[in-house]
Amino acid sequence: MEKVLWILKKIMPRSAFKFFQPAYHYILALIGAVYYGFPSRKMKVIAVTGTSGKTTLVEMLHAIFSEARYKTASLSGLRFKIQNRAEPNLLKMTMPGRFRVQKFLADARNAGCDYVFLETTSEGIKQFRHKFIKFYAAVLNNLSKEHLEAHGGFENYRDSKAKIFYLAPIHVLNAEDQYFDFFNKLPSLDKVFFHPSRFPDSIKLKLLGDFNKANAMAALAFARHEKISDETSKSALEKIITLPGRMEYINPPEGVNPKFKVLVDYAFLPQTLETLYEYTRRESPSLVCVLGAAGGGRDKWKRSVLGDIAAKYCRKIYVTNEDPYDEDPNEIIEQVSRSHNFEKILDRRVAIREALKSAAENETVVITGKGSEPWIMGPHGTKTPWDDRRVAREELENLFNSSRLD
Repeated sequence: MEKVLWILKKIMPRSAFKFFQPAYHYILALIGAVYYGFPSRKMKVIAVTGTSGKTTLVEMLHAIFSEARYKTASLSGLRFKIQNRAEPNLLKMTMPGRFRVQKFLADARNAGCDYVFLETTSEGIKQFRHKFIKFYAAVLNNLSKEHLEAHGGFENYRDSKAKIFYLAPIHVLNAEDQYFDFFNKLPSLDKVFFHPSRFPDSIKLKLLGDFNKANAMAALAFARHEKISDETSKSALEKIITLPGRMEYINPPEGVNPKFKVLVDYAFLPQTLETLYEYTRRESPSLVCVLGAAGGGRDKWKRSVLGDIAAKYCRKIYVTNEDPYDEDPNEIIEQVSRSHNFEKILDRRVAIREALKSAAENETVVITGKGSEPWIMGPHGTKTPWDDRRVAREELENLFNSSRLD
């Protein structure tokens, strides 16, 4: 049935499909839930939503509830995880389609899971990927401008996030977020508030960045609500050393000893990029940045903003390709660079190579925009295999070998 609907989508005139699109998504969601037997009814499913940090928060919640001996599953833009079994999310979709979500929930149910943490996106909500999922709680870590063109403005984006809270009886909210009052007015049976500024000194996070303290406070607050002790949460949080592509310092290949550091991060939003640069500048006297040009077909407003932020913090900036989709990547690069004197290099590998070559002693090369994502998305749905971390290691080794020959 899903395949039949997909074929109809392809052959139907675009204007007609746009009219029937809500019904198309709704029907897919219903069929998926029926086919897999409404698996969410057997577990406590928690929607984790917000603008940035959702993936990290999902990982923290999974770690805490696993430490507390609950059978736990989680789905995020990073990976699918059922208890200790994990596989990378290679779909280039943070929240997968309706059948894939319901299948994951069915697999979690069949594994006897008690809690499922589901990274929930505004686009997923817009396409009814959340329909026919019974939610136990919804967690909002923060909210800022994103996906404005897809939703037709910020208020629509915010309201899309709010829909998940109407379905969950328990709301976990950041009391220090600028949109706290809006979400606090939504009806619920129970509310849990957390304050990022009150992070306890007793917890020694190994994850870098103050923003991870905010994620940890959200996880800690919900764990307390579920009667998990702070000692258990502390133990779990302190065991998380790093997450792939999130504030990840690259270990150079064996025998390679660069005089500078290399950091890969997923940051592609103005606020997350600035927070990343602020933190890294405290650790390093100077930055060389590989700035991924913003993804094609979305949020064109932020492109020049990303360039302005990079110019504020970085000694040298290489603007390069990210995920152009059906847009001309050269035009995106120009929009990011605008009036700045940036190096503009379309080939992302070459941009990383040149950044490494230009790094001085004690500097940090910061590569942003993709993190551990496995593809560069091109026109007509094409995918080029990619991993910033792998490419950085390869280019470090090449740089070291060429310097030995000189």
